[in-house]
Amino acid sequence: MSAYVIFDVEIFDLTRYQEFMAGVKPALEAAGGKYLARAGEHRVYEGDWEPRRIVILEFPDIAAFEGFYNGPIYQGLKSIRDECSRARLVAVQGL
Repeated sequence: MSAYVIFDVEIFDLTRYQEFMAGVKPALEAAGGKYLARAGEHRVYEGDWEPRRIVILEFPDIAAFEGFYNGPIYQGLKSIRDECSRARLVAVQGL
């Protein structure tokens, strides 16, 4: 069952964030993940959520995402992400 991951990212240093992205993309693809949306126009229709940059990922299942997220490549790059941005992250299992 597919898993969907939603990031709400506030970027403080775009150049440094692009370094993070360059390393993450191949690892994400190797884990079977793919981008469904990345930083496109978004609109809030209800509630008080004020997202910055929305990223939506699809993985084959939660285990594939957790393997990617907890794996050495992502965890090694996460410190770069943490230096240049702040993120909220949620994963949900699809139907």
